[in-house]
Amino acid sequence: MADTTDKPANLEPEDELAGTEAPLLEHLVELRKRLIYSLVALGILLIVCFIFAGQIFDILLEPYRSVVPNPAELELIYTAPQEFFFTQLSLAFFGALFIGFPFLASQVYMFVAPGLYRHERKAFVPYLIATPVFFVLGALLVYFAVLPMALRFFLGMETENVSMLVKVSEYLGLAMTLIIAFGICFQLPVILTLLARIELVNSDMLKKGRRYAIVGILGFAAFITPPDPISQLGLSMPVYLLYEASIWSVRWIERSRAAKQAAEAADSQS
Repeated sequence: MADTTDKPANLEPEDELAGTEAPLLEHLVELRKRLIYSLVALGILLIVCFIFAGQIFDILLEPYRSVVPNPAELELIYTAPQEFFFTQLSLAFFGALFIGFPFLASQVYMFVAPGLYRHERKAFVPYLIATPVFFVLGALLVYFAVLPMALRFFLGMETENVSMLVKVSEYLGLAMTLIIAFGICFQLPVILTLLARIELVNSDMLKKGRRYAIVGILGFAAFITPPDPISQLGLSMPVYLLYEASIWSVRWIERSRAAKQAAEAADSQS
């Protein structure tokens, strides 16, 4: 007797998962492995950055040095015996996170990649590359523009009897906070375009939400930056421009999706 059992439809190779569904225990083992790799990498980078903490400090001090009248006489202070040591530790941890961010992002991708379709993995790779690139762009904006302008604003408040004597921990805390804040905010185009790919947002939604976005950006800038208009405007204006660029990027994704759907419809009719 002939076998009348229905054959399963052939699946496109790009629509097949990379592997079979793994049980929960295998996911936990994989998560544990990725966490161990990440912690080991951070530990090694922390030690290396602590060894070169002086050089990292000199790099972060350059924006301050560029705005003082006499850079040769620039000095920072610390008021507790252990303060500078812990400042160097926080500086080393910051350097380890900054340098190791691409590796940490790759570990996250390697954990989720087995559960993605092939076409989803290909679509995810550009965002994996864009994330550290935009973070570095935000850090460079702080280093070359926002931080010098903020320090110039603070130095302008000096009087004949009042001078600014900066603690090393407070200056480095300000610099690292601004770099992290700008780096995170510069992820806005990456996040919005990724949400557009999975059809959670669209360009019309983003255009209608401009007024709320402006209020949210100004509120976030006032919360995360020092209480001076230079830092707040320095964060708000680029982030708003990135929001507008995100609308353009989302619109391009929508047009690409519509063209692909039209081509598929035409192929199915022919």
